[in-house]
Amino acid sequence: MTSLLFYKPYGVLSQFTDEGTGHPTLSAYIPLKNVYAAGRLDRDSEGLLLLTDDGTLNNLVTHPQRQHTKTYWALVEGDPSPDKLEKLRRGVHIPGDTLTQPAEARLIPPPELPPREKPVTPHGPTAWLELRLREGKKRQIRHMTAAVGLFTLRLVRAAIGPLTLQGLNPGEWRFLTPQEVERLRRESPQR
Repeated sequence: MTSLLFYKPYGVLSQFTDEGTGHPTLSAYIPLKNVYAAGRLDRDSEGLLLLTDDGTLNNLVTHPQRQHTKTYWALVEGDPSPDKLEKLRRGVHIPGDTLTQPAEARLIPPPELPPREKPVTPHGPTAWLELRLREGKKRQIRHMTAAVGLFTLRLVRAAIGPLTLQGLNPGEWRFLTPQEVERLRRESPQR
């Protein structure tokens, strides 16, 4: 079985084929065959992707009843007041008339990140948030912050369960160790 971590750069699709979009894909960075992303990041997001050819591991990471906590860092424009953070923690309505599950949300100091290829251009005050959640709906973090009046300017997935970006730069990948795979299996939430 092959499993790896990849630091997806901004602007890269979370798939191996571009289907005519003209955007770079995982194949520009990962020369392996038959590994698939366990979850996705949209093109404008950056950060940690787990890729594997192990269907059981993929299911442990992505199945709605067993998802590991995913940690995101979001640079937002606007004032993340205590009231807005509390709304994010309780759950907010996002498009599709969906109420998000409770999440952890807190202000953090600016994380040490490499500069992004396309610079962020805020038009007002900004702050960094850390959001931790177990669900993963399409563009969920961006929809959640918008629901409380904050515009997400930069979004980075920093961790999937116990796995982090540590030691990787954008565009780099590494194999998971057997110990990391075992830890993912052992720590898989049961609901």
